[in-house]
Amino acid sequence: MIGIVLGSGLGPLAEAVVVEREVPFAEAGLPSSSVPGHAGKFVFGKLAGTPVVLMKGRVHLYEGHGPRQVTAGVRWMAGQGADRIILTNAAGTLNLDFAPGTWMLISDHINLTGTSPLEGADFIDMSVAYDSDWRAAFREGAISSGMILHEGVYASLRGPQYETPAEIRMLRTLGADAVGMSTVLETIQARSLGLPVAAFSCLTNWAAGITAAHLDHHEVLETGKQAAQAMIGLLSQVLGEK
Repeated sequence: MIGIVLGSGLGPLAEAVVVEREVPFAEAGLPSSSVPGHAGKFVFGKLAGTPVVLMKGRVHLYEGHGPRQVTAGVRWMAGQGADRIILTNAAGTLNLDFAPGTWMLISDHINLTGTSPLEGADFIDMSVAYDSDWRAAFREGAISSGMILHEGVYASLRGPQYETPAEIRMLRTLGADAVGMSTVLETIQARSLGLPVAAFSCLTNWAAGITAAHLDHHEVLETGKQAAQAMIGLLSQVLGEK
């Protein structure tokens, strides 16, 4: 079974799943998110014939939760039998070649949250945080379907404020292509459990300072909904081949 985490505005991805049962976060012992676009429940079913459990929404550090709470959903899905994890998020794009409204396959990340879900645990190797075979399968799927799928580095900050133009210049210097406030801690948690990870950023807006546009969470949600269909097609194609 594959565990899939749906980020801001990406709830429509669940519409492609043949639903078998739903479990509210509270019933699973998880806190509910206070952020619009995060439904707060697990959905079990099949996507392209493949058993999946969707995590509709997530909780974040900026809501006042600790790193163990933020990653509790990954541990819960693993406990339910998920042996692979797909993470999605809404992110700002820093790369001038990666236009808003498109998707980025995450090849690596930069953890700037200042924390980890593994505090007090053993060291783990993060040399290949995002599974190379799985990334190759998604690249091939995107090419065959004609979907634009960039590949790059995701930087995660704590939030909830959006970044300043100076911070965006710093992130571009560090090699980041997209920036958001989630995903990285979940990847660390999944890798510590031995679960292969694939992750995608829905690029919803230009990051601060790249244009004069005002950053707005409602725009993030709307762009995510519009881009969800492309990801539904890619996931259905690749998972249907497994």
